[in-house]
Amino acid sequence: MSDCIVGIDLGTTNSEIAAFVDGQVRVLGPGETRMLPSCVGFSTAGDLLVGEAARNQQVLYPERTIRSIKRQMGSQEPVTLADKTFTPQEVSALILRELAEWASRVLGQPPRQAVITVPAYFSDAQRNATREAGALAGLDVVRILNEPTAAGLAYGLGDGSRQTALVYDLGGGTFDVSVLVIEGDITEVLSSHGDNRLGGDDFDDLLAAHLAKAFHDRHGVELGEHSAGKARLWWAAEQAKRKLSAEPDVKIHEAALVIESGTPLHLDIEISREEYEGLIRPLIESTLDSTSKALRDAGTTPDALDAILLVGGSTRTPLVSTLLRERIGLDPSQAVHPDLCVALGAGVLASRLAGHAIERVLVDVSPYSFGVSHLGERGGVPYPHCYRPIIPRNTPLPLTRTERYSTAYPYQTAVDVQVYQGEDEDALRNVLVGDFQVEGLTPTEEPNDILCRMHLDLDGILEVTAVEKRTGASKHITIANALTAKSAAEIAAGQQRIRELYESRGDVLEGWPAPDAPDNIDEDIDLVASALPAAGRAAASHLLERSRRLLDQMHEEDREAAIELHDQMDAAIAAGNTSELQNAVRALEELLFFVEGHR
Repeated sequence: MSDCIVGIDLGTTNSEIAAFVDGQVRVLGPGETRMLPSCVGFSTAGDLLVGEAARNQQVLYPERTIRSIKRQMGSQEPVTLADKTFTPQEVSALILRELAEWASRVLGQPPRQAVITVPAYFSDAQRNATREAGALAGLDVVRILNEPTAAGLAYGLGDGSRQTALVYDLGGGTFDVSVLVIEGDITEVLSSHGDNRLGGDDFDDLLAAHLAKAFHDRHGVELGEHSAGKARLWWAAEQAKRKLSAEPDVKIHEAALVIESGTPLHLDIEISREEYEGLIRPLIESTLDSTSKALRDAGTTPDALDAILLVGGSTRTPLVSTLLRERIGLDPSQAVHPDLCVALGAGVLASRLAGHAIERVLVDVSPYSFGVSHLGERGGVPYPHCYRPIIPRNTPLPLTRTERYSTAYPYQTAVDVQVYQGEDEDALRNVLVGDFQVEGLTPTEEPNDILCRMHLDLDGILEVTAVEKRTGASKHITIANALTAKSAAEIAAGQQRIRELYESRGDVLEGWPAPDAPDNIDEDIDLVASALPAAGRAAASHLLERSRRLLDQMHEEDREAAIELHDQMDAAIAAGNTSELQNAVRALEELLFFVEGHR
């Protein structure tokens, strides 16, 4: 029997879940839309509300409701709902758990594993926060998948011939554009660009500001101090936006929007599509700038495209298709439901990972460049924050790249490794995503070589290792974990809290981690490694010591291979992964057999 793995689009406005059912990938859920509003709240009675019920409550009780939590993922900003405080990951976990319950009713079993999509331009911290949300919801997140790539999997293209497509993904809170090559069962991403802070919510904000000004012009009242009135105004703007996708104008009437000195004040206004498009045109034109950059990065031109694939509910805005048609010369396609195609694509990959006969091969890329700050020259003078990418953007995943750096002064015994994301030659103008220190370096008068190895996995999560070349002494971090990771104890406590919230409203949850998970889990490597047989750990440690003593006697290529195997063994011991440790041990034994035989 195939594993039950689901695909989830955790969206800003709506979220969906898909799985392999009755021989095909389907989006699951009640009702015709099969979309769960990404909204969480608590009723006045203290009951948990997720989805439509929370969304409906927001107009009356905005302080008890949260929407668009996706925009806060990766931050440490707390969320207050009524008298309760949550992290963004916990709020997202409540949405994920609701989707899992939907799927359980159709599949007849609770899903335990998931592929979750994120915007291609999500940072490492945001991707890791998405993984944590899955863990809090009781789901093992087996892959993080870029949304435009998921859309490409859902669309496929025609007869199996090689075709180049532009995926234009404009959702509620984020924008991504990717250039894909689709040939038969292979989907290859050539480039990605985007903006994590641009989407339909911003269209709503502009229209709401326009309505607020009209209200002020008529009544002389600012809505800033009327939270319920502001919430109703935003709701009215969102509804008007939707109608203007299909109608030339819309009338907005909000009776008693606020009551001032006992007098109800109404909002009555008519908005034309032309007025609305005038408000949002600058934002859509900025997406075309990203589109041009993605085409340049892919080494292609608009006339080489075979298709434009529209993804996300905000692409229903007619101005989007109009401007794309003018810029590229192709009619954009909405052949797959724009709100569901990302979930369907996630479902395709999830089904393939679960062993179902869906032959799709996926090649994704990193949308960002990564490198470290180092001492170099700028303008002919020494500068301590020079930067050049070790991993260039739009490089296929997964990948590992290594660069050599040197200590800055004689007898230096420690080095601070600062990891940046960006393109500027001045590291300080890029985004610092993590840092760590390697201590205990050999004090030498001449420069000491430090190898900096970066590994970017299929989820786009970065691991950085710094190694003293002459001794093999190393230290590594997973960048996402460096900034936002929760401990195992925190995950267990969060799972229990979410379980209790669901059970408080009478839900019976199946397939969750045991509720009595220990609350004193220690992530120290020695404790985690205790899952490995003691004899195996001892043998591995002995082999590592033997190998490190031989590093100075190895040729450069053998030395780098040995250091990489040292890192793999350290990681396997830390994770308690017996099979990975055995594989690395065998490879290192073979390498040492060759090295010792040729000394």
